[in-house]
Amino acid sequence: MKTEKVKKPLYIGIYEFLRENIVSGAYAYGSRLPSKRELAAEKGVSVITVEHAYGLLDDEGYVESRERSGYFVIYRDSDFISSMKSERALLPETELSAPHTYEFPYSVLAKTMRRVLLDYDKRILIKSPNAGCDELRHAIAQYLKRSSGIAVDKKQIVIGSGAEYLYSLIAQLLGKDVSFALENPSYSIIRRVYEASGVRCEMLKMGADGIRSSELERSHASVLHVTPFNSYPSGVTATATKRREYIAWAKSRGGYIIEDNYDSEMTVSTKNEDTLFSLSDDENIIYLNTFSQTISRSIRVGYMVLPLKLLEKFEQTLGFYSCTVPVFEQFVLAELISSGDFERHINRVRRAKRKKL
Repeated sequence: MKTEKVKKPLYIGIYEFLRENIVSGAYAYGSRLPSKRELAAEKGVSVITVEHAYGLLDDEGYVESRERSGYFVIYRDSDFISSMKSERALLPETELSAPHTYEFPYSVLAKTMRRVLLDYDKRILIKSPNAGCDELRHAIAQYLKRSSGIAVDKKQIVIGSGAEYLYSLIAQLLGKDVSFALENPSYSIIRRVYEASGVRCEMLKMGADGIRSSELERSHASVLHVTPFNSYPSGVTATATKRREYIAWAKSRGGYIIEDNYDSEMTVSTKNEDTLFSLSDDENIIYLNTFSQTISRSIRVGYMVLPLKLLEKFEQTLGFYSCTVPVFEQFVLAELISSGDFERHINRVRRAKRKKL
């Protein structure tokens, strides 16, 4: 099961309409989009609605705003691997930055913990199902649908104690006979976990928009581990063109992408960045995220979303592993998500970051 139609704000509908027209070539590279007033009149919406849509396209690298001239398309298929265009330089070391953390309101967390103790009673003492509690998996599935347009069944979601644990499961799932390609530089623990699991790793150099095309082409790997948003330590966010290049790369090799979206909610945009999982038509992407950045580093809880075609293999080969997260923590996270407290916190952080800019 992949993405499905969900009720969206008007500006999101216009954004998606324009994005698809840009990707399909209806708006060619370098062409000017209609003025905000023209498009607003054509669609029967306000100029502000169109302005929001254009702003998202600008944020995600599909278009750029030019003073007193309008918005121009900067997305192009010719930037994909086969073109071997010149690469932009890696960001200088002085611009490298560690991931930011923003404090989740302690009062909200404490209140939710107390409510779980009262409402769930002795259920917090029961052993968790191996893939995680249904309550948390369902809450995550609903959240992904609301925030990212990712429509998956809760059975595709596996809960684990942080990203490192999930990396090791993925290494076992995909096998030691394939090579993994990683961003260079990247969070060193990723490589260390994979190599400790017996996986061969290739390090691919980064440019200003993501992994360099020449590096992708020379790689012999069939699995690509990427952090498309705010990659650590480079701070690079993959452009719309680069994200689709990653998808095309995996498809051409019959391989897989591990999409590590650990910091994605902390964008300054009013919507989540497009995920590779939602952009791809193929069942070849494993999506990963954690609550370490959004709630607290002490919350060692992560989750991965498996494509349907890997579910049976996972259940047969790794389904016997016990869930490594206590049910109490799972119930607390499920309540935070279902109550809206989690998303309200994310929205507060985004507003704060926009003010800083």
